[in-house]
Amino acid sequence: MSIEPLSGQRRVRITDRHTKLDFAEELRCILEEDYPQATKVVLVTDNLNTHGLHALYEAFEPEHAGRLARRLEWHFTPEHASWLNIAEIELSALSTQCLGGRIASRKVLEDKIAIWEQKRNARQVRIDWQFRSENARIKLRRLYPRYKPV
Repeated sequence: MSIEPLSGQRRVRITDRHTKLDFAEELRCILEEDYPQATKVVLVTDNLNTHGLHALYEAFEPEHAGRLARRLEWHFTPEHASWLNIAEIELSALSTQCLGGRIASRKVLEDKIAIWEQKRNARQVRIDWQFRSENARIKLRRLYPRYKPV
């Protein structure tokens, strides 16, 4: 899943697994197919072990991987805070709005997701991401050091 939260556009690509090679291919699609003219693409991902620059170099020849990597501005959500990942929010919407019940085949899955994606993109459904840095010390207090008065 890739999403532009401000424009309300998303892209869902279905793979059999979620490996680093699948992730590298997703990045290639974003950079070469979705945004071929962009000089820089801002990418926000969680810290899953498949989400890293190494995936590009394992999937593609070094020159190709380097060209892709130079076009990425990479940001990671804090560890143990995948709920901050905008794609996770969108995947939750996909799950609740589209994937209820048993799905008979991959073709049915692809068709359902394509219809959902098209409708959501047509309505330009944006994510109202309200987490702000001033809330970080409250929501993520366990990640901040504790100081005892002297």
